[in-house]
Amino acid sequence: MYRPEIRVVDCSIRDGGLINQWQFSDEFVRATYQALSAAGVDYIEIGYKASQGLFDPQKFGKWRFCNDDDVRRVIDGVESTAKLACMVDIGRVEEKDIVPVAESPFKMIRVACYVRDVAKAIALCNMIMDKGYETTVNIMAVSTNHEREIDEALADLSQTSIPIVYVVDSYGAMYCEDITLLVNKYREALPGKTVGIHTHNNRQLAFGNTIQALINGANMLDASVYGIGRGPGNCCLELLLSFLQNPKFKLRPILELIQKQYLPLREKIEWGYIIPYMITGMLNEHPRVAIAFRDSPERDDYVKFFDMLTTPEPEKQIQK
Repeated sequence: MYRPEIRVVDCSIRDGGLINQWQFSDEFVRATYQALSAAGVDYIEIGYKASQGLFDPQKFGKWRFCNDDDVRRVIDGVESTAKLACMVDIGRVEEKDIVPVAESPFKMIRVACYVRDVAKAIALCNMIMDKGYETTVNIMAVSTNHEREIDEALADLSQTSIPIVYVVDSYGAMYCEDITLLVNKYREALPGKTVGIHTHNNRQLAFGNTIQALINGANMLDASVYGIGRGPGNCCLELLLSFLQNPKFKLRPILELIQKQYLPLREKIEWGYIIPYMITGMLNEHPRVAIAFRDSPERDDYVKFFDMLTTPEPEKQIQK
């Protein structure tokens, strides 16, 4: 699968930070950046950019805020052709947090939103583009939306200069048929724009669904090292690079990074395919309930978790 238009976006630190409140050491982030650069990845998303007034710096690590000076320190001296990226959420970043691109280590700032907030995302993207950055709109949890809502959002986006719009399977609920339907819908509604894909691995379909999106014409492909990410994690970068027939991508630096950094981290924090996340994916539910259950003493009582989510509540008796 070689197309010169394909771009690989690594989101290991950004999505992986959802597991540990972005408490990654500088050494870990630098090692990740070095390996991704050596592997030829196109974009490296190193975290979120958020206002410190909204999040406690004592609780959240520096990669929740992506202060430009912190970022410069951790990448200093590393040769890289990759473009540095970060993500912002609607209502969690202020214009003063985003300096002009000439003053920033970042080249791309991605905007995450739900379908109901697409108008707000467009306004935020316009501000970001006015400051010289590349940008995307990532419509989250699209598996929960009615087709009419998606069509209206895409119609609005089609009238903008935003270059990239993502299909995001936030809950890991989609099958390949769903991916095909949505990628084709996005491409038809957004002529001249690039379609991206971001998948989660609740049902062991993150890699397969990413490939399906690629086959259907998506050219921005998200992945993460060893699949690190919230809950079950994302499409594994090592699988994706080994599939793509592009000689610029090198697999060995990623395997070495997994061996030296990510396997030890996996002993401390949990991600990957686990039954409670499979159940939330099957039910098209947010993984927060599975995350909370995995933090409880009954974390491995899969039957109880399944019953909790699938057994109807007893009907209230009607007073006669």
